[in-house]
Amino acid sequence: MGVIMLILNIAGYKFIALNELAQLKSLLLEVCSKQQVKGTILLSQEGINISLAGQPQDIQAFQSFLQADDRFSDMTFHETYSNALPFRTLKVKLKGEIITLRQPEVNPHTQRAPCISPIELKQWLDEERDITLLDTRNDYEVHFGTFKGAVNLHIDHFGEFPQVVNEVERDKPIVMFCTGGIRCEKAAFYMLQKGFQEVYQLEGGILGYFSAVGGTHYEGECFVFDGRIALGPDMQKTGTLQCQVCQGPIDAADQPFTQSSKVICIQCYNNFPST
Repeated sequence: MGVIMLILNIAGYKFIALNELAQLKSLLLEVCSKQQVKGTILLSQEGINISLAGQPQDIQAFQSFLQADDRFSDMTFHETYSNALPFRTLKVKLKGEIITLRQPEVNPHTQRAPCISPIELKQWLDEERDITLLDTRNDYEVHFGTFKGAVNLHIDHFGEFPQVVNEVERDKPIVMFCTGGIRCEKAAFYMLQKGFQEVYQLEGGILGYFSAVGGTHYEGECFVFDGRIALGPDMQKTGTLQCQVCQGPIDAADQPFTQSSKVICIQCYNNFPST
């Protein structure tokens, strides 16, 4: 008999011009607190980014609240189940950007780069088309898993993307991907502004690909920014730990080390200064 998953996790975003952010923050805090959900909501003048978890009926009540608001009625979410809350607290934050790129001219709510569906990307990869698969995530996330043959830009945070984008080949189609799509939404638009001709963003990111076609052409797991740490192609927690020094993966089969109250991988343990 399988484990009953009691917690519904949702993640979604929308680029949309928002105002009166302080009032919206208070309203969202009130609704989330009433429904006893945990997680993080980011608000800015460019849109909203939501990662929440709770009892299914509470999450569904929150989604019903959003659907009643014309600004958010068309939002879609990645939905996964777990047997424990992956968040400890509830936070609603006002930010300059819901995903930080520091390029004011990039306005994703006015225009989008072309999208490619997970099914279509799988077909392209099955056909071995000559494309560039571009991973826009942080270097430590890539170490958890990525598409076979994908380009890793080796960035520490998304704000570095404009500094390295010119390293990407321009002479063939580029398919960009990230965890759930939000980073590619900005990055693809930025690349088109910089003269790249054929740029696509993977609809729904890695999680959307897992949901639609599984793990074909993907190696490893997908890092997520909550207590589950990583999900496999079955959209379930893998059990992999995260090193608190290098942020990279510690396989569930390996014995993690502890140093100065930090869980760390063997490489960081060997390099840790002796006291």
